[in-house]
Amino acid sequence: MKIDMILTAHTSAPDFELFATPDKKVKLSSFRGKKVILSFYPADWSPVCSDQLAVYNETLKYFQAAGAQLLGISVDSKWSHRAFSEDRHLHFPLLADFEPKGAVAKQYGVYDEQRGAAQRALFVIDEKGIIQWSYLSPNDVNPGADGILEALDTLNNVNC
Repeated sequence: MKIDMILTAHTSAPDFELFATPDKKVKLSSFRGKKVILSFYPADWSPVCSDQLAVYNETLKYFQAAGAQLLGISVDSKWSHRAFSEDRHLHFPLLADFEPKGAVAKQYGVYDEQRGAAQRALFVIDEKGIIQWSYLSPNDVNPGADGILEALDTLNNVNC
């Protein structure tokens, strides 16, 4: 399994532009001035991914209270994301790293060439576009929200 090195704290977050809906793209740099949580995950509709994103949907109010925008990213198509998001009643964007497949996951060092999918990885990016925390989880483990919340808390306390 070839996986590049996951980007770590104090690294500039690579900018990207991906489809959030079939007709709308989202650019990471458009969130400058706001904290961003990137949640890379292997696939829509899979059991662990479904559980993980459901946890984040329930935790969304805490992310928002910390001043952060959550973005989910996988190599699934914008159409799969649309159906999955509607089915699961998700209230945050799912971005399609579809074509070229896994290009953004590769930039962040979390693309698994053998599986053809993103690894399960989390990034907390500060208002200036700098990664402040990253975590690579085993693919079969839901990492939950505790690490994200701790990273946001630390970031908010540093900025006080």
